[in-house]
Amino acid sequence: MNKLEQIRKMTTIVVDTGDIDAIKTFHPTDATTNPSLISAAALKPQYQNLIEDAVAYAKKHGTTPGQRRALLLDRLFISFGVEILKNIPGRVSTEVDARLSFDVEASIQKARELIRLYKEAGIDKERILIKLASTWEGTLAAKVLEKEGIHCNMTLLFSLPQAIACAEARATLVSPFVGRILDWYKKQTGIASYPPQEDPGVLSVTKIYNYFKKFDYKTVVMGASFRNADEIIELAGCDLLTIAPPLLQELSSAEGTITRKLDPANAKGLPIDKISLDEKAFRWHMNEDPMATDKLAEGIRKFAEDAVKLENTIVAKYNV
Repeated sequence: MNKLEQIRKMTTIVVDTGDIDAIKTFHPTDATTNPSLISAAALKPQYQNLIEDAVAYAKKHGTTPGQRRALLLDRLFISFGVEILKNIPGRVSTEVDARLSFDVEASIQKARELIRLYKEAGIDKERILIKLASTWEGTLAAKVLEKEGIHCNMTLLFSLPQAIACAEARATLVSPFVGRILDWYKKQTGIASYPPQEDPGVLSVTKIYNYFKKFDYKTVVMGASFRNADEIIELAGCDLLTIAPPLLQELSSAEGTITRKLDPANAKGLPIDKISLDEKAFRWHMNEDPMATDKLAEGIRKFAEDAVKLENTIVAKYNV
């Protein structure tokens, strides 16, 4: 078996893309999207019909420019989600607008609206994960949504306290980022590369995984944002791994034996202390972690920027 086939035997593989053609190639169980990925895919000629459908929907149902803009992106993200679901057996993750990352009620309302649009398209909510930024406000929104049976994928997650807050909110899934953590440490330290077992992003996800398994959290861990295949191999055994198509291709072409690195049984025996979190403790831990603070803020800005850019491009082209 190639390396990808071996990892599949211990980890659920998720593809991280908005490109439906790439999803057809790799046959993942689930798929994740974000505004940046959708923006990149939406500009390709083969997906113009999805844009035109979103434009028509926004013009029909929106009575003001603001409403039409909001409906435009919501409908476009759902259209991509629906197409993706035609090609996978599992779930697709669709993101709440990053501009709502610090607004609990608006995040809840947006999540409900996305689920409503999926239902309108004939998709059951069990096949959807709503992505929320792992801010304190995001965890509060997740707590409400999960009680309503709307499953949440907590994204832009860079630290154990963020992960614990999400798990305490009973979020379905957390997506701790690997590559972006590595990027920060390389920039701060001037170290050009780290051995895979010392990669700061790998160590962060391993810590979160072991904590969750030690204390029997139901929330599952999906490593995300990889920079190289070695990071993925070091996290073999994680509940899920969401991987971009180029790295899936690299792993599927590589031979060699993969050893399981993460295991619930091993986590149970580790000497890990339980951490108690409320809002004050959460914000203090974030304050004391410049990497997590920087990358969370940067990620929210970038996702918001890409959403606005896509929105403006479509509005100008189609006079929405």
